[in-house]
Amino acid sequence: MNILNIFRFIPNSLIRLIAKSIAILLISQKNSGMYWKTKVNVALCLPQLNKEEQVKFSKQSVINQCLNYAESLKCWAMSTEWNIQQIKNVSGLDILKDALADPKGALIITPHLGNWEIMNPWVHQHGTPTIMYKPINNKTIEKFVLASRERLNTTMVPTNAFGVKAIFKNLKQGGFSVILPDHVPDPSGGVIAPFFGINTLTSTLASKLAQKTQCRIITMICIKTNDVSGYDIYIEDAGHDYPALYNKDIEISTTTMNKVVENLINQFPEHYMWGYKRFRGSKETDHLYKAD
Repeated sequence: MNILNIFRFIPNSLIRLIAKSIAILLISQKNSGMYWKTKVNVALCLPQLNKEEQVKFSKQSVINQCLNYAESLKCWAMSTEWNIQQIKNVSGLDILKDALADPKGALIITPHLGNWEIMNPWVHQHGTPTIMYKPINNKTIEKFVLASRERLNTTMVPTNAFGVKAIFKNLKQGGFSVILPDHVPDPSGGVIAPFFGINTLTSTLASKLAQKTQCRIITMICIKTNDVSGYDIYIEDAGHDYPALYNKDIEISTTTMNKVVENLINQFPEHYMWGYKRFRGSKETDHLYKAD
């Protein structure tokens, strides 16, 4: 039995207390780690906040990020039924059902916003998506996550050319996949496109899949409810709202994808994973994370 299964028996209230305690420790490290990276990204992306507001926002963001990680461990330990019960409201369910019925397939865009892990079992009620998966270096966590994925019968493919071909084939057959569009890709898999006004190395995978298959593109995010009793899911028809996602010019379509992600983040900025070095990967932006 994996030691992390202990999270099955720890109440949510205690998990949240532990997560907040860890966040306080991280916030005390003012010039390194999650809090420092969060402050850098918040200053870059939310310049409308003054210095005092940025500090306050960054501290709350670190707390939310720690809560997100802790609650992901909880969801991996729990049953599919328990996870589905955490979803309290769904906005745009008709959009999802319509997209999944499209013979050209559906591509679900979900950035590092809110908690995908809680949403994942709920999505599987509507089918089995093909998802790219990169193994976790920690073997204990890796086995723990894989066990959770196996309960859902998720079709997992590697983050390489083979995986891309598998997703392409799945979409051509009318299936669906989930893509995280805001990770930092290898230079060969991205182009420079503006993100919050900063020219950033951006993945072209979602854009190329859309161009080649003309699949439906929708966004899905899972956000903690205000009373922290569960989560709400928000679904939007990105392909309809942003037709340039299908533009044959890869820079135009990728730039549009960044706009889609920005719009989602601006709706719930406090729930974005600001502790990720999103702006690394190119000579133009690498200096943004230097300590000075």
